[in-house]
Amino acid sequence: MVMHRRTIRARFFTLVSVLLFGIAVLSMLSGCGSNRKYTITGRITSGGTAFNNVRVTLTPDGSSQVVATTVTDADGNYSFQDVTGGTYQLTPSPTNNTFFSPPFRKVYLDGLDALGFNFSSSNEGRLAASTHTVFIKNDGTVWTWGKNDNGQLGDGTTTQRTSPVQVPGLSGVIAIAAGGSHTVVIQSDHTVWCWGNNANNQLGNNSTIQSSVPVQAIGLTNAIAIAAGSTHTVALKSDNTVWTWGGNGNGQLGIGNTTQNTVPVQVGSIANVIAIAAGGTHTIAVRNDITRISVWTWGNNASGQLGIGNTTQSTYPVQVSNLTNVTTVSGGADFSVAMKDDGTVWTWGNNSNGQLGIGNTTQSMLPVQAGGLSTATAIAAGAIHSAALQNDGTVWTWGGNGNGQLGNGNTTDALNAVQLPLF
Repeated sequence: MVMHRRTIRARFFTLVSVLLFGIAVLSMLSGCGSNRKYTITGRITSGGTAFNNVRVTLTPDGSSQVVATTVTDADGNYSFQDVTGGTYQLTPSPTNNTFFSPPFRKVYLDGLDALGFNFSSSNEGRLAASTHTVFIKNDGTVWTWGKNDNGQLGDGTTTQRTSPVQVPGLSGVIAIAAGGSHTVVIQSDHTVWCWGNNANNQLGNNSTIQSSVPVQAIGLTNAIAIAAGSTHTVALKSDNTVWTWGGNGNGQLGIGNTTQNTVPVQVGSIANVIAIAAGGTHTIAVRNDITRISVWTWGNNASGQLGIGNTTQSTYPVQVSNLTNVTTVSGGADFSVAMKDDGTVWTWGNNSNGQLGIGNTTQSMLPVQAGGLSTATAIAAGAIHSAALQNDGTVWTWGGNGNGQLGNGNTTDALNAVQLPLF
């Protein structure tokens, strides 16, 4: 083949141009990953209403060094601009004994901005209820009433109370949970205290003797959230580890066996947890990994309450199928409820009383979306009913209603969410 000099020169320049263009593109692409800045936004509400002037802190994950701080505006919005890539912790600060759920969020900046990292406030009026009710006032004191046969009211007696009595010796309490017949709180120093029935070691004090006054769960510090089942107790620590103790007949402690524990033990097969809940004999956790937020469950699964597509119980954490971006979870007697960051509510498990809110009484072994709820900011599950708070301040309930627990003026079960007339 004969090739003219001009042709050779033209092809040479073309090759050089392509190489230079390729180098330029590679330089641009490599620069994008290392130099990109991100935006983090979210909103903080109190009872569905904007909560302004709340200080929000951004720190690198695992460090106390503050990267930036801001405060919410009149509409409850906050924003961090020009944040470099990495993993951070986002924390709203308590204000006048007001605390937030979740207490913090892990933020992963790698290719996408972090949008809609919302928090809701929890202040005076926080309640936990089983056959007894627990209430935190805004001064951090705890008040109880209701059934007290196992000392679950914590007032030093086993006398049933029809009006609130103060639990002596407690102040600065920041979280509460009511189990089947025991009660659990977190004090401001992040220690855990329990009282009531202890037949299954649910008080965590290495004893089976019930206590009508608070006793400290042994060896547990840095707790930021708690949950209580029928006979077991769950705590989340600030290092995002989960600790359990008490009854374990269905594997609800998540430690790979069915032996109950007399003191708190770590659920070793799960980490990076940001929220917990306890059902009657099962446990739920929200896990925040680098790539996504997922939900994990363990324990009893006779009604499909683990959300894994079958009814086989598990003594260790298993991932709920097809459920991501969850911010809050709650456990009923044998069903589960989750709220996603888009305000939708998802349920699974027993549905004999309509507690899944899907318009029928068919149980589901996989998460299904509860109808009519798209702007939820808080959820709660009772034994056989559920409730949700929407961002307009309205309260919606569904499920079993034989004792009027739905608050809608009758005692008929509701298969779909109904709005309470007084909210």
